[in-house]
Amino acid sequence: MRRLGITLVGITLAAGLAAGSALAQSKEPIAKEPIALRDIGSFHLGGRYVDISGKPTREVSIGGATQTLNPNGTYLVEQMYVQYLLPQNRKGKVPLLMWHGGGFTGVTYESTPDGREGWLNIFVRKGWDSYVSDAVERGRAGWAMPEVFAGDPVFLTIDAPWVTWRFGAPGSFDKDPAKRRPYPGSQFPFEAYDNLIRQIVPRWTSTNDAIQAAYDQLVDRVCPCVLLVHSQSGAFGYAAALKRPDKVKALVILEGTIRGDATTAATLKNVPIMVLYGDNVDKSPMFSAQLANNRKMAELAKTAGGSIEIVSLPELGIKGNSHFAMMEKNNAEVAEVVHKWLAGKGLVD
Repeated sequence: MRRLGITLVGITLAAGLAAGSALAQSKEPIAKEPIALRDIGSFHLGGRYVDISGKPTREVSIGGATQTLNPNGTYLVEQMYVQYLLPQNRKGKVPLLMWHGGGFTGVTYESTPDGREGWLNIFVRKGWDSYVSDAVERGRAGWAMPEVFAGDPVFLTIDAPWVTWRFGAPGSFDKDPAKRRPYPGSQFPFEAYDNLIRQIVPRWTSTNDAIQAAYDQLVDRVCPCVLLVHSQSGAFGYAAALKRPDKVKALVILEGTIRGDATTAATLKNVPIMVLYGDNVDKSPMFSAQLANNRKMAELAKTAGGSIEIVSLPELGIKGNSHFAMMEKNNAEVAEVVHKWLAGKGLVD
């Protein structure tokens, strides 16, 4: 990876990752100091070659001309996309890798649905070399034909996230935004709910091995590092740490499942892990079961001499968060919880 060793002028470019969205979505002025970076860039990695054969050619119209398209041949598939911002005033001792959840992309961390700064900018401001990725078959990573991705992609209706991700109780969603009834005290910016829905991309249920392989290559390329993972990528982060316990210096999981046993707990006894939960978990059978599983893993880690800390934001006095704490009105406050925990593990200068 290149190192320019420069300050990108005033770095309105970096601030613009959030500000550009903010200007389009929010009437609030951009009052924060510009972000000084020593480098900014992106890259793709991973993937494999596949050969497609036996498919018929077809005529297509491209640019007003009819062309014969032959779909047979060799393709490069299952790659992933990574964007990085490296602050001039680095304080994190290792890079911070942010991995998104199922049906989402790195936009999860770039800016909030209502146009405020997301965790990418927030953690860069705190001095972390920050890497945000689009996993295999998501966003700028691209996707592949049915011969590569088995099964049909999963799409979500506009109401599906409401109960699943704990915005409100069953029956509280309505097509009319004025009639929706979120949980009291919710921190999500519901005036921008449609902007959250716009972020959702199709996902496949058959691509986990390919996603994991690309993430593992990213760890090998960038780390030692901290992994900050959300939802579906909780399992990917834990698996990556198992394969490279010397490279993953800490693992922060936002409402993701730890899939392991006593053996995996012993393997990761020297990797500090924090699992962070928002509000109203008891109202969700899915997240209640996930929390129970992670508590069992915490006990196994303790027995092995390791540490998995289960942190409840409401117990810290931070209330109203859904499954998307990084997007909510108090996202900076929650980011500070993560930053202080990492500092407590000796990972901040």
